[in-house]
Amino acid sequence: MKCIVHRIADIPGGVTVETASLGGKALFEGTPLGKGKDGLFNVVKTAQIVTTAVAAATAYEVAKGHHFKVGDRFSAGGANGQVISTIDKSDPAKDVITLSATLGKAVKVGDTAFESAGANTTLKVQPTAVAGSNWDVDPDGDNLWVDAWLIGAVRESNAPAVSDAIKSALKGIVYF
Repeated sequence: MKCIVHRIADIPGGVTVETASLGGKALFEGTPLGKGKDGLFNVVKTAQIVTTAVAAATAYEVAKGHHFKVGDRFSAGGANGQVISTIDKSDPAKDVITLSATLGKAVKVGDTAFESAGANTTLKVQPTAVAGSNWDVDPDGDNLWVDAWLIGAVRESNAPAVSDAIKSALKGIVYF
């Protein structure tokens, strides 16, 4: 489904998104992107929590469509990021991400999990734009060239999950 309803300013010529670190098979329109190394852009990895988890939990149920991989740092609910030890993708309705240690805080349905820079609540990738189209991802293939939008309006209910920190970093993107 389309989520960008108004496009005002893009990065001329688009950007190249690094795919080796992506755990998903599709890059969706509205996915936040940030500048990486060597002129490449990286995906701001997020996932929507679909089942409440207590403070002692180490397994978190998330919606399909995320890009987390084993070894990434997973943070949600204001908790410091912990290392992902396994991801069970066998259920067609959701994925179960298991961490090496508990987040130590309860996580509610609808919360946005994100990849943290370490054992903290800082985003690993600082968002600067959103992907303007849907793309298939081949993690063993080439990087993706995508159109990237700096200013526009995004219907949040159709877009990939974003936290308040991501929304505030994307100064030109209005979520409604």
